[in-house]
Amino acid sequence: MERISESVVKKDHAPKVSGRSIYVADYPSEGVLCGKLLHAKVARAKVLRVEVPPLPEGYFYVDAKDVPGDNNVNIVLDDTPVFCRETVEYIGEPIAMLCGPDEKTVERLRDECKVVYEELEPVIDLSAATHAFFDYHFGHGDVDAAFAQADRIFEESFRTGYQEQAYLETQGMMAVPEADGRMFVHGSAQCAYYIHGAVARALGCGPGGVHILQDVTGGGFGGKEAFPSILGCQVAVAAHKCAQPVRCVFDRREDMEYTSKRHPSLCKYKVAVKDGKVTAMDIDVIFNAGAYSTLSAVVLQRGIIAAPGVYNVPNVRVHGCAMKTNTSPCGAYRGFGAPQTFFAVEMMMDHIARALGVDSLAFKQSHLVKQGDMTSTCGRYHFPVPLPAMIDEVDAVCDYRRKREEYAKPQTGRYRRGIGMSLYFHGAGFTGSGERDIIKAVAKLRKYADGTVEVLASNGEIGQGVRTTFPKIVAHELNLPLDKVYYNHPDTARVPDSGPTVASRSLMVVGELLRRAAIQLREKWVDGIEQEVEEHFREPDFLIPFYIDKFQGDAYPTYAWSVNAIEVEVDTYTGLSKVLGAYGSFDVGTPIDYNVVMGQMEGGFLQGIGYASIEKMDYDAKGRIRNNSFSDYLIPTTKDVPNLKCMLHVERYPDGPYGAKGAGELPLVGAPGAYVEAMEQALGGVALHHAPFTAEDTLAVLTKEAI
Repeated sequence: MERISESVVKKDHAPKVSGRSIYVADYPSEGVLCGKLLHAKVARAKVLRVEVPPLPEGYFYVDAKDVPGDNNVNIVLDDTPVFCRETVEYIGEPIAMLCGPDEKTVERLRDECKVVYEELEPVIDLSAATHAFFDYHFGHGDVDAAFAQADRIFEESFRTGYQEQAYLETQGMMAVPEADGRMFVHGSAQCAYYIHGAVARALGCGPGGVHILQDVTGGGFGGKEAFPSILGCQVAVAAHKCAQPVRCVFDRREDMEYTSKRHPSLCKYKVAVKDGKVTAMDIDVIFNAGAYSTLSAVVLQRGIIAAPGVYNVPNVRVHGCAMKTNTSPCGAYRGFGAPQTFFAVEMMMDHIARALGVDSLAFKQSHLVKQGDMTSTCGRYHFPVPLPAMIDEVDAVCDYRRKREEYAKPQTGRYRRGIGMSLYFHGAGFTGSGERDIIKAVAKLRKYADGTVEVLASNGEIGQGVRTTFPKIVAHELNLPLDKVYYNHPDTARVPDSGPTVASRSLMVVGELLRRAAIQLREKWVDGIEQEVEEHFREPDFLIPFYIDKFQGDAYPTYAWSVNAIEVEVDTYTGLSKVLGAYGSFDVGTPIDYNVVMGQMEGGFLQGIGYASIEKMDYDAKGRIRNNSFSDYLIPTTKDVPNLKCMLHVERYPDGPYGAKGAGELPLVGAPGAYVEAMEQALGGVALHHAPFTAEDTLAVLTKEAI
């Protein structure tokens, strides 16, 4: 293990375990108004009027008429309103905010508001959607010719559902009007500068009229990428009208029912096979974006880029669209579109192999990309592809090949077993030229006269460890004790924009900026005085330029790789399945802290198993999310997968700090393919086409089999 990889106690460990950390809900309530949102109760309607009860002195009703700037939240497109316009587009859309000093009174006033609607016909089901927020096409080769020459053609469709981020701390933001006229907004968030731009626009002020602080944040997983911009605008508008601080913290049911989820998907694959090899893929990817577009563009982009999987297919055609429905808007979630398409392509390859009468893993291995091969977007895999070695590592710890052969034999009795494997990557960093043209990250170091050094960047600590790993990098280069380098929660009034805490980019991109800044500071160091250095993002020279209009070029500078195997046992009496073992080899480059990285791998892998198996969330016929508590939306715990083994396989990335590359999202992506493939085998080789695959689904298969 390299020295930089040796684990240390996380810098935020003591305040969190002792209860000293201050979350947005922990700030004193004296002089702070409580804000509660009035949510729409129908999926689509004109709002004719809102009958507001008499408000006691000191209580306020805030809606779109009170937005001093633009009633549009700046995300990707500007279609999400701060407060609803003439219509509501989904159950839960914010119509107004009631504010006042007493929470119970505010709740009563909100509940007494009567919204008069003229109901319109909603589009609830994805299959009925007609409006595409985004529609992309790309490919290479001669797909039609490959199909014309094929020995066999396979066509299948695959579906995935919602997934709730289920962070421990619900959404919460607070706005405070300051004496100098600025608006101070702080709360639970991932991307301080995203909120900064959105709030400045809503208030109609310049960038200097707002500053944003990320408070201690109890988990995000993507759910606090865009949504805090919406809630931040709402509390800022309310504080502007009330001329007092306003705080809004969601309860659990409100959070689960009305905030963004993972996009449900429908992926249709048509695959040509000639002489036992896949020669073409024609892929149609449809994501349910919900009522507003939020982050669907970039989620869809990543999903369709990954759609051909880790396979070298000479002819590829991909179409992807994100469709509008009158359901809760979907947004970012760990993996960002890739779990949906990797599930589909892994199942597709498995089904083709079985139809051809060959071993699934051997078939997949015969198609693997290698260093120098072309990517789906006509870029290149510039660095080694370690999947063959990682397959062997997983096989060694779980005896995969032998078990796969054994479980393929006819099974009888109450309990039956299966094992499956998925192979996948995660593109590290923003898609395409986003880092160069959009983010343009800047990071600084400030040395004080006493020799301590502060990291100045905008990346938020959301449990992934940057308050520890950023100082580790700087201390390592400056040869300082770790306690001499610190990183506070970012405040946009103090730190430059180093980019958002998304896309597995923080350590790989910003960590490298800080490493270079530390080298610069080391060379300029003078004892006893204050000094500051900064570094700007520079795109690596080897990259093939990416053109988003054509989806051509290097979509990512490098890739993190993984192999997952999951072994299950199915109880044919109850339909319940038990995960006997989950095994993963993960290449995220050099770990900057071994324990931090392993925690990410184990947690993300378990999260992916939940997505594959028990985390079923759906809406009813009226468009209302049915699961709005932890009583009816289940997430896995360590007891559900007691035998979970993660291993690190290191392929260094030369443009990441000490060889590190993106880590946070990778471990979730592949679990659905491995789990459902294992369930197929345990159920006697039946072909399955959706995730999550629940106990009810298992019973449906078994009942049909019994009939």
